[in-house]
Amino acid sequence: MNGAQSLVSTLVQQGVDLCFANPGTSEMHFLAALDDPRMRSVLCLFEGVATGAADGYYRMRGTPASTLLHLGPGLANGLANIHNARRASSGMVNIVGEHSSAHLRHDPPLTSDIEGLARPLSHWVRRSDSADNIAWDTTQAVAQASAHPGRIATLILPGDASWQTLGAGAAQASAQAATPPAPVPASTAKAPSAARVAHVARVLRSGEPTLIILANQATRGLALERAGRVAAASGARLGSQFFTARIERGAGRVPLERIPYAVPQAQAFLQGFRHLITVETREPVAFFAYPDKPSLLKAEGTLVHPLVEADEDSALAFEMLLHELGASATPARLQPRIDTPVPSGALNPGSIALALAAAIPEHGIVVDESLTTGRETMGHTQGALPHDLINNMGGSIGYATPVAIGAALACPGRRVFCMVGDGSAMYTIQSLWTQAREGLDITTIIFANHSYAILKAEFANMGAGTPGARALAMIDIDRPRIDWQAMARSMGVPSVAVHTAEAFHRAMVDSTRTPGPQLIEVCL
Repeated sequence: MNGAQSLVSTLVQQGVDLCFANPGTSEMHFLAALDDPRMRSVLCLFEGVATGAADGYYRMRGTPASTLLHLGPGLANGLANIHNARRASSGMVNIVGEHSSAHLRHDPPLTSDIEGLARPLSHWVRRSDSADNIAWDTTQAVAQASAHPGRIATLILPGDASWQTLGAGAAQASAQAATPPAPVPASTAKAPSAARVAHVARVLRSGEPTLIILANQATRGLALERAGRVAAASGARLGSQFFTARIERGAGRVPLERIPYAVPQAQAFLQGFRHLITVETREPVAFFAYPDKPSLLKAEGTLVHPLVEADEDSALAFEMLLHELGASATPARLQPRIDTPVPSGALNPGSIALALAAAIPEHGIVVDESLTTGRETMGHTQGALPHDLINNMGGSIGYATPVAIGAALACPGRRVFCMVGDGSAMYTIQSLWTQAREGLDITTIIFANHSYAILKAEFANMGAGTPGARALAMIDIDRPRIDWQAMARSMGVPSVAVHTAEAFHRAMVDSTRTPGPQLIEVCL
C-alpha cells in the first residue's frame, strides 16, 4: 500500500466516502487510489465547484466530504467557496497536492506557499511528508472537519508521500503505520451555561418585547421545535438572520421571521424589541458599511443576550430553558399549509415568489442565490410544502450551483431547486456539466436580467450618485447576451425559457417529473 492508498482507505474508514475532485499531475497516485469502490469520486471542472459542492453536502448530510485540489493555484481557485463554507460552519477535508519534497527545492513553476494560502480560511492545516504518517494525519483532518461546528481541514499531500510504499519512510513512523487509526467518534456539542439559561428565562418572564434569533443547528430538527415551544410559552418571537446555512421550513414546521437585508428595513423590523436573544449567532450586523448608516442594526437601548454559543447544543439549551420556564409540556405553534394559487401574467419578484410557493415539492431543497429577484420568496413560501432552504452565508457569489450538487448527492430522491441570478451563475457555470454527468435531480433557475442588478441598488445605497455610462457598463452583462439554453445544451442539461409566471410554474413542476438536471431561464 502506498501513501495515496492509505489516505483514501483512511478517509473511508473514518466515514468520508465522497471526493469532489479536480486533479492534476501531482495527484495521479491519489487519483489511482480513488479506484477504491468504497469511495465515490465526482469530477468537477473548476475547483470552486468542488469546494462549493462539499459545502452543500455537509449542509444537508451533516458529515464532511473531501475535495482533491491541484497544488496552490488549485486551492486558490477554490477559496471563495471555502470562505462561504466556513461562514456556514460547514466541515470539509481538502486534499491539496504538492510537488515532491526533492523537486520543491528547484522552484518549479507551480511552487507556491500552500500553507499560506490555506491558513486564513482553514481551521487546521498539515503537510503530510511521509507515507507512514498519512493515515494519522488524515484521521486528524476528519476529526477536525467533523467537529461542532464544522471546520475546514486542509491536508497537503506531497507527491513523494503519495507514491511511497508504507514502511519506506522514517523508521520512527513504522509503529504508527502498523496500527490503523480508530474511527473518529461523533462530535458532541458542549452543554450551554446553566447560568446563561437562567438569565434568559428571567428576560423572557419580564414580558418585554423579545426576539430570539436562531442560526446553524438551531434552525432545524429538535432545536427548532423546542424553540417554537419556548416562543409559544413566553410570547417571544422567533427570527433568523437574512442569510442562514439551512432552515427546515414550510407547513408543519416552526416558522421564523427573517431580518431584512437592507439597513433601513432591518432597523424598522428590530425597532420594537427590548431584548435580542442569540442562538449560535451574533447580533444582526449590516452586510456592508454604508455612509451615514450604522453597522449594528438593533435600536438604541436594545439588550443582547447570548443563549447558545457556536460550539454548544441548541436543542439541550431550549430543553433547559423550557424546564426553567415551567413550560416543558407547551406545544409549539406550527406553520399551517397555505395553498398558493398559480399566478399568471408578468414575471416580477412577487409573481416569481408565488409560482415558487405553488411548485416546491414536498421535502424539496431550495438553494437561493437569487439576490434581487428572489427577495420576496421567503415570505411567500412560508406555508409551502415542507422543504429546506439554503442561503449564501459568506457573500462570495457563485456558490449556489455547486452547493446544489452537494445537496443533491447528500439527499438522493429529493429535488433541488437552485435559484441564481445570471451574473452569479457565470462564476461557477461548470456545475451544469457535473450535474449532467452525475444525473442529479437539480432544477437550475436562472433569473436573466442581464445585469448585476444588486450592484445597481448598492450604487444608490452607497450614495455614489447616478452611475454614468462607463460605470453602468461594469454592471451590465447584456453585450453580448448570454444564451442560457445554448449554455445548458453544451453541458448536457435540458432547458426551457419562460416569459410568464404561469409558464415558470409549469416548468418547475415539469422538472420534478423527469429525473436528472433541468435549467429554466426566467426572462426578465
